[in-house]
Amino acid sequence: MLLNVQDVEIAYGRIKVLWGISLYVGDSEIVALVGANGAGKSTLIKGIMGLVPLQRGSITFSDHDVSKKPPWEKAKMGIAYIPEGGRVFPDLTVEENLMLTANLRKETLNVKAQLDLIYSLFPVLKERGFQKAGTLSGGERQMLAIGRALMSKPKLLLIDEVSMGLMPKLVTEVFETLKSLKAYGISMLITEQNVPEALAISDRGYVLENGRISLGGQADELLKSERVKTSFLGL
Repeated sequence: MLLNVQDVEIAYGRIKVLWGISLYVGDSEIVALVGANGAGKSTLIKGIMGLVPLQRGSITFSDHDVSKKPPWEKAKMGIAYIPEGGRVFPDLTVEENLMLTANLRKETLNVKAQLDLIYSLFPVLKERGFQKAGTLSGGERQMLAIGRALMSKPKLLLIDEVSMGLMPKLVTEVFETLKSLKAYGISMLITEQNVPEALAISDRGYVLENGRISLGGQADELLKSERVKTSFLGL
């Protein structure tokens, strides 16, 4: 088991957002965390990364308790975070954005090989290598955000709402690219409102509703679930 989240609770001040969340991600596994806007998906991802503190519970990564470790230490251990909205550094070039995260693990990283991998996955980034990131389209910025995370050669990707703001055609392309990363031994925890696309590329999934996990299981089984069909697919 690569990532193990046990009984996690998170609050913002006096307002509790998550109650007793438990889930896991195995090696080379894609796990979707789906739910409506405001369900607490982004909060959980931020809690796992260390961007918001846990009120209670524990997080284990590669058999190490990382519950209280800061984000930069988790990044050095092999966890990469892709925030919603394809956030990049607009005044830096595409390649400068990519190189930022390569420095996190430069002692053990073949930077050129990793850069070549990113450019093979996203050829448009190679074409735009010396272009400022702020001039990219929304879809290209999302690709750059994914590429930047991959530059540190992570074991686990935490991906928050990757489809946000993208055209339907680009959504499908991005999800197919994420699916292809399994071949490189990368595990993923993906939060999404786009339930069909997320579950279609995932091995397993969890449904988060009002700060609690209400359902979990194999992704194909969740897609057939009457509760999922009614609540998220409009069927």
